[in-house]
Amino acid sequence: MAAPVSLFARLYAAGYDRFTARLNRRGAEDHRRRLVEDAPGAVLEVGAGTGWNLRHYRSAARVVALEPHPGMRARAERRAREASVPVEVIDGDGMALPFPDASFDTVVFGFVLCTIPDPARALAEGRRVLRPGGQVRFLEHVRATDPKLARWQDRVNRPWRRVAGGCRANQDTASMIPAAGLHIERLERCECPAAAPRFCRPHIFGEARPAAPLGGADVERTA
Repeated sequence: MAAPVSLFARLYAAGYDRFTARLNRRGAEDHRRRLVEDAPGAVLEVGAGTGWNLRHYRSAARVVALEPHPGMRARAERRAREASVPVEVIDGDGMALPFPDASFDTVVFGFVLCTIPDPARALAEGRRVLRPGGQVRFLEHVRATDPKLARWQDRVNRPWRRVAGGCRANQDTASMIPAAGLHIERLERCECPAAAPRFCRPHIFGEARPAAPLGGADVERTA
């Protein structure tokens, strides 16, 4: 039997849900849909939050949604019941995935790597649990390419982390992906909705696969 969810955890999840619902209405919903709707096979979503992505899966054979926060996990469990594919919501740590090697066809990171204490380790774990030929999909807010905005991200990063659940506003996630042994097949830079603070709008969206020994050049384009 699951442990009761504390009042603080429930309130935090409710506040997060309200904020992200506003972002969804302003355009984030389209990004979520594109991230997961054609994700194939057995899918692991790392850091599922309150489960906003779950209703957009269409091609997956099954989805395992990992979420360590009890309040968010409770909301994700409710949304899982409305998904069009089988979804299991579980507790777990993205830096130490509770699965053997080569367990999934697709691993999804959506709006999560900025909050994981060691995102490089989480990416390496994602690569570990991929089957041969598997794919990592990502949608993350990142350090801006505009130097002026990047400096602003640096200035607000510390207070922002305190109020945003550890979220790092200035993280260069794009450089971490190849370092985790993944070859980026597609990388698009895009802006998240204006409802988000300006320093949180630069995003990357894309796909990667385990790197071959000799690899190839990564491909990047701007949406």
